[in-house]
Amino acid sequence: MHDTRTTPWSVYLAGEIHSDWRERIAAGVERAGLPVELTGPVTDHALSDDAGAMILGSEEDPFWHDRKGAGLNAIRTRTLLERADVVVVRFAGK
Repeated sequence: MHDTRTTPWSVYLAGEIHSDWRERIAAGVERAGLPVELTGPVTDHALSDDAGAMILGSEEDPFWHDRKGAGLNAIRTRTLLERADVVVVRFAGK
């Protein structure tokens, strides 16, 4: 059982990345003073795509550049999801 007196709840915000819904939730959590730590995917496309090359070294072949980024992002996402107390998913038209 989660003890809210000692640690914040870990909430992973998954899903749609083309609106400000994460920022609105963060603002509400802050206003309410809730013991919540928000996590989620990297929503900056360029930063997400380049993460693997930035950490593991650059690649000339676009396939391997993308593969490194996808692999690194998968590790990050899996870890945050496994550690989350709650996962919130938002779906959108796209």
